Amino acid sequence: MQPILSVKNVSKTYASGFSALKAIDLEIRKGEILALLGPNGAGKTTLISIVCGIVTASEGSVTVDGHDIVGDYRLSRSLIGLVPQELTTDAFETVWDTVSFSRGLFGRAPDPAHIEKTLKALSLWDKKDNRIRTLSGGMKRRVMIAKALSHEPQVLFLDEPTAGVDVELRRDMWQLVRELRATGVTIILTTHYIEEAEEMADRIGVITKGQLLLVEDKTELMRKLGKKQVTLVLQDAAAEVPAALRDYELALSPDGTELTYTYDTRSEARGIVDFMKHVNDAGIPYKDLRTRQSSLEDIFVSLVEGGKQ
Repeated sequence: MQPILSVKNVSKTYASGFSALKAIDLEIRKGEILALLGPNGAGKTTLISIVCGIVTASEGSVTVDGHDIVGDYRLSRSLIGLVPQELTTDAFETVWDTVSFSRGLFGRAPDPAHIEKTLKALSLWDKKDNRIRTLSGGMKRRVMIAKALSHEPQVLFLDEPTAGVDVELRRDMWQLVRELRATGVTIILTTHYIEEAEEMADRIGVITKGQLLLVEDKTELMRKLGKKQVTLVLQDAAAEVPAALRDYELALSPDGTELTYTYDTRSEARGIVDFMKHVNDAGIPYKDLRTRQSSLEDIFVSLVEGGKQ
């Protein structure tokens, strides 16, 4: 199946010599949610800006549903919706007028029913006649999303969409994203909220210093790079790691009451079943057992700090 978005060998070097992106290759499937994670300055916004025609790539090509973003700019851009980080709206326009105007910019015929549906989905219907300048920051963010959806794009970019917004808007955003995906819209999300990517994404991309370290199915990424821990709460405090378990990399708590085994999920032979068999064979009494698996945040930090594993 042809990807809805294809980025091939895209690089961006500014006149100052700063290299913002380095040979990015990325294919995104129709109807999926991809989360791009990376620290400030990693290149996330630059990549989005290139795809959306705001910034020109130094090298490489981008196609949207088979249409080149340079050679067929108008059509390819009409397939994309963008919610930027910055709140940029005409302060003196009403909500209804600014969202309707955005639809017209892409050559779409007026469709009041679609505008109404979009505003209601974003809890903006009761604000439709309000001027933008009278709205709160959270409501202005909702208007930006409504503008991006006004022309019914097939690909939606959300660049840090919930940064600095309240819990209610974040919850509404997540619900809207799910509904859009259900209709076949492809969503690319950049976020600093690891839990947002873990909650929403089908695949995770990690970018740092202009390089795409990996793009991986979320579940597979956590399986391959995640670590698990099993902690035994001992019946009696121990002075040292029991001799029968010294083949394992174990950590004994300072008070000697907890024994923790951390293992790589790829090392099945040294997994929890093998470990617990040795514990039971050694007759080590314990009163409780706790397990923990690496979060996406743990994996992200390790990748950015240490490069690709």
